[in-house]
Amino acid sequence: MTEALHQLAALLRARDDLDARIAALTGRSARPGDIGEFIAAQVFDIELAGTAVQAGYDGIFRSGPLAGRTVNVKIYGDAFAGLDISPHPCDFYLVFSGPPRPLGAVRHHQWQLSAAYLFDAHRLLETLIGRGVKIGIATSIRRADLDAARIFPNPTAASPLRLTPEQIALLSLFGAPIR
Repeated sequence: MTEALHQLAALLRARDDLDARIAALTGRSARPGDIGEFIAAQVFDIELAGTAVQAGYDGIFRSGPLAGRTVNVKIYGDAFAGLDISPHPCDFYLVFSGPPRPLGAVRHHQWQLSAAYLFDAHRLLETLIGRGVKIGIATSIRRADLDAARIFPNPTAASPLRLTPEQIALLSLFGAPIR
């Protein structure tokens, strides 16, 4: 038992070192949400808010078809589990998701980006309210909602944004690890 605590202490020190290196690179913490915001800013040319705790949105698109519009960046292990929809207004939700979680006890969730979705916040809210869905933390969404909003990988005809080859390549950096 004591050996396990020594191993755990050493592993946590190593993780703290990695988290400090990530924070130095991103200029924010190494929490998943802050990492997701950094990735979004780099890939989608988003000017992030001066603070990571600003209400409503995380940044503003600087260029492209969404220039000048606000965005709230979300990152989830599995977006199908529900979206946190803030009462504070924004124009878009950019959602990064890992792969669907397998059933049963999982002890480790790899950091992996397997899909990206872009929701028009106003249209999403209208749709959900029309369905009678309770809005807030872990707001229920349908698979069809995710499919229609998917911009990476394999966008559909309904996808709200077409990514450039460079954006696709950058998001692919965070996909399934090659073993």
